[in-house]
Amino acid sequence: MKFIKAILLFIFLCYFPVMGSAQSITVNDTYTEQNLVDILTNNSSCSTTSNPKVLGDTFSGTQNSHGYFNSGTSSFPFSEGVILSTWSISKAVGPFDVTNTGGGNISWKGDPELEQVLGISNTFNATVLEFDFVPLTNFISFNFIFASNEYQSYFPCEYSDAFAFLIKESGTIGYTNLAVLPGTNTPISSQNVHPLINDVTDSKGFHKGCPAINETYFGGLITSAPNNSPINYSGQTKKMTAQTNVVAGKTYHIKLVIADQGGNYYDSAVFLEAGSFRSKIDLGTDRLLSTNNGVCFGENYVINTNLPITNNYKWYKNNSTTPIPGATKPSYTVTDAGTYKVELDVPNCISSGEIKIEYAAEIVLNNTTLVQCDDNGDGVSIFNLTKVDAQIKNNNSSLSPVIYYETLAQAKASLNPITNSSSYVNKSQNQILYAKVTNSYDCINYAELTLQISNNAITPPNPFRTCDADANKDGLSVFDLNIEITPKVLNGLPAGLNVEYFLNTADAISQNNVLPNTFNNITPNQQIIFARIINGSDCYAITPITLIVDTFKPPNFEDINASLCNGNTTTISVNTGFSSYLWNTGEITTSITVNTPGDYTVKVTDSNGCEATKTFHIKASGIATITGAIVNEFAGNDNSVVLEYTGSGDYEFSLDSTYFQDDPQFTGIIAGSYIAYARDKNGCGLSNPFAISVLDYPRFFTPNGDGYNDFWTIKNLDLLPKSKIIIFNRYGKLLKEISQTSMEWNGTFNGSELPANDYWFNLTFEDGKIIKGHFSLKR
Repeated sequence: MKFIKAILLFIFLCYFPVMGSAQSITVNDTYTEQNLVDILTNNSSCSTTSNPKVLGDTFSGTQNSHGYFNSGTSSFPFSEGVILSTWSISKAVGPFDVTNTGGGNISWKGDPELEQVLGISNTFNATVLEFDFVPLTNFISFNFIFASNEYQSYFPCEYSDAFAFLIKESGTIGYTNLAVLPGTNTPISSQNVHPLINDVTDSKGFHKGCPAINETYFGGLITSAPNNSPINYSGQTKKMTAQTNVVAGKTYHIKLVIADQGGNYYDSAVFLEAGSFRSKIDLGTDRLLSTNNGVCFGENYVINTNLPITNNYKWYKNNSTTPIPGATKPSYTVTDAGTYKVELDVPNCISSGEIKIEYAAEIVLNNTTLVQCDDNGDGVSIFNLTKVDAQIKNNNSSLSPVIYYETLAQAKASLNPITNSSSYVNKSQNQILYAKVTNSYDCINYAELTLQISNNAITPPNPFRTCDADANKDGLSVFDLNIEITPKVLNGLPAGLNVEYFLNTADAISQNNVLPNTFNNITPNQQIIFARIINGSDCYAITPITLIVDTFKPPNFEDINASLCNGNTTTISVNTGFSSYLWNTGEITTSITVNTPGDYTVKVTDSNGCEATKTFHIKASGIATITGAIVNEFAGNDNSVVLEYTGSGDYEFSLDSTYFQDDPQFTGIIAGSYIAYARDKNGCGLSNPFAISVLDYPRFFTPNGDGYNDFWTIKNLDLLPKSKIIIFNRYGKLLKEISQTSMEWNGTFNGSELPANDYWFNLTFEDGKIIKGHFSLKR
């Protein structure tokens, strides 16, 4: 695979110009393994090293893949140090040669432990520096830069050489890799640290690019200015730090290893900064409020180096150059905020550690007493502890919810918290509970809560009466508890008390289901509720309150509709026996006489002061006047009469002065003369008579001389003297003309009897109106 990359990149780079030499690093590959270890440790006595070993290129004659480097006058970040490479370090000297695609040898093998730790295979050209060391401190670190020729074209998207900084305690199995991105286990490589890689199209086709990964740690591409590069690599990381905690006095083994993966092309190197392998003192993470890691108020915090007591130590505070007097041990107890520093006082060993300490503000709590009423005098009641949460927390909403315990020991150990804090049953008089509260820094403080029983006895007030004022008279009414009842409950009690109302004592004790101020009783006529008298969050007393709803519903007290004949008077009255009477006219008697229509009301009261009202709706009434009639005639069974009238009464109507009906319309009226009347139902009298005639013609006649229906005529035609009737047969032949002088037809024509048949007629009125019809002659 790397051979293919070499061909591709050679084609890609042939177009880069070659310019003059730039300032470059210098290298020396003659240093021994001990020389290299000494360069890393700078001969510090803070750790003891032994058993150095270096392995690398054995296929390039006298050239080595490990050695010393010096930045000289170049811009390389490290002034000097150790270089480990996958080719001869002489080829690592800049400037960057874009045509050199790799060195080494396929027979130069990789490293199995590197492969095992990184979970890879097929490595070549491994260079290893390893040694044992014993630290005097609890923390080691060293600085490095990873450089590689893999930072070209699309290669970081798909390929990467491998390297690792391995450590383990001597005598144990299994290494830990320290060459990882900060705070992760991600190995540093060209695949894990690179900028945006664009798509690439070359002679082999299209290669998909990839987004930047951990670009924060990337130091830059050298391909953009190859002749200015102090090293012969296409890209490098920024300065990185490998670090870990150790145990002072124990022996550890370090193995620094780098290798090509997949072939011997496109080499890589790691540059280790001289003197950066240091034993340091780790005092732990800064205890800062900004990271919610501050120290709690009043806490003695111990800064511990975890180093041997046999060493000498110096402690400093807030950048002072004067050591804290008497502080010479591996640990130091602080009681206030500051920046604390410790130095290991050992010849030729300069090692120190620093930590910042910030203290959280004091959690101010209030010891509190909660007073509850006792409904049966046994000294035991139900307490809602949560009512005093805010009081205990000093109204500091930033504090955690309060957790209650029965003993301080339980509170400190977080054992057996009270889970029913809203309904806790006390175990003794004046029992003390312990409230536990924390702040956002998990600091803790405690407060005492004393549970007391209130034995205040008050005399229940007299029953509260009201009247059922609505129309249902069901014994239910509305009470304004605050206005009607509370002042009487609190009469004679200390100032500052308030009252809440409940349906039963259980609710009053637990303060559950408080009644609304506007209360509708749910038990008709009489109901007992309970008043809880409170002093802030404390219960002063509980007393029953009797509510009585008096129902006043006199018999026969419905509204009455009555009438008054014009010009007359009438007397209206209600029963006797009530406490008082009041008419809307001002009278206070049981009855009154009225002479004008209108609504009259009387309000009566009973012995409880409850009221009932009766209304008399008096309507005007009088004799009607019939002003006319609408007659529908010549319609047979559909003949009808509608009377027209005026008047203010309630009327019924008749056409024969015997049968009266409510409707002024009469239907099915036979022909004839009628006298119409309108009668006032309220007894005011009968109207004047009104004459009405209904005309119609017979539908047949039988001129056989038997005295019945022998002639065809229209009744009451004499009432229409100027009207005229002509009769004709089915062929339109005129047979008879009837007028005032000739009022009937006997069924003959010119003295001869006409046969039984249907005959037609036209009736012409004076106003020109014509009625047409036909009838039958039967023999």
